[in-house]
Amino acid sequence: MSQSQSPKKIRQKKLKEYLQENPFLTDDDLAEIFGVSVQTIRLDRLALGIPEVRKRIKSVAEEAFGGVRSLDEGELLGKLLDIELGQYAVSVMDITKEMVSEHGHVRGHVLYAQASSLAIAVIDSEIVLTGSARVRFKRPVLLGEKVIAKATVKTRKGASYLVSVHSKVDNDLVFKGHFIMVAPEKKRQ
Repeated sequence: MSQSQSPKKIRQKKLKEYLQENPFLTDDDLAEIFGVSVQTIRLDRLALGIPEVRKRIKSVAEEAFGGVRSLDEGELLGKLLDIELGQYAVSVMDITKEMVSEHGHVRGHVLYAQASSLAIAVIDSEIVLTGSARVRFKRPVLLGEKVIAKATVKTRKGASYLVSVHSKVDNDLVFKGHFIMVAPEKKRQ
């Protein structure tokens, strides 16, 4: 006869699963999901050796940036979360007061910069140029929101790549762009 697991052990197992799928969940988010206090979530994380959300994001970003050749880490707007060079890349950007206008929304160039830098990062080349871009802004982004952008390489023809970028706040599409990226071969001296 097997003993059933305690509610605490079951919650901790599910907590690990949730954070493997979405490392950006805060203690507040997790407390709401599990119907327990934030303190209980913190104790569960501590027992499991899971760091707080800021350290989880930093760890994921450092691991992801390792293979990028087209940008230096400071050139990417947002934090790189995941990348498969030549396939896709994902970044997150927290909207701060420096990014918003006097009317309280993010200026378009900020969302464009996140998308453009992600489209450059996903290409496995030392030199990547933006050939052209077609972008659509779907709704205003506000102070305190978190923008998650995903760049996907759709096609490649020689040195040209078509990269699609979708940026979302929660599940709400806020920006869409199609970029023609060019990765010319380096000239020999």
